[in-house]
Amino acid sequence: MSSTKFATLPAPPYYAVIFSSQRTQADGGYGETAERMEQLIVTMPGYLGAESLRGPDGFGITIAYFDTEENIRLWRDHAEHADARMRGRKEWYSHFEVRIAKVERAYNLATVQKA
Repeated sequence: MSSTKFATLPAPPYYAVIFSSQRTQADGGYGETAERMEQLIVTMPGYLGAESLRGPDGFGITIAYFDTEENIRLWRDHAEHADARMRGRKEWYSHFEVRIAKVERAYNLATVQKA
């Protein structure tokens, strides 16, 4: 994930996988698994970047960006990611939501100031 917290992305269109979650108190290797998923996702076809935050109350949002829905499916179906998702459902999250959206337009402070 980017050290600036903002993903550097191409011009749209592209896809956003939005993962909102509430952590449980269980740790059981969560940090190591999260670190491994960060290492793994950057090797996936069509991965464009990610942004992620978690609050002190355990609520977090991670948005991973991909070029196509097919490459999102490849990430979903990756064996290590599937194992991590299973552990998440059983141990690490009391609730989560996954949303997939197509980004049609995007702008930032620099592009707004030029207009």
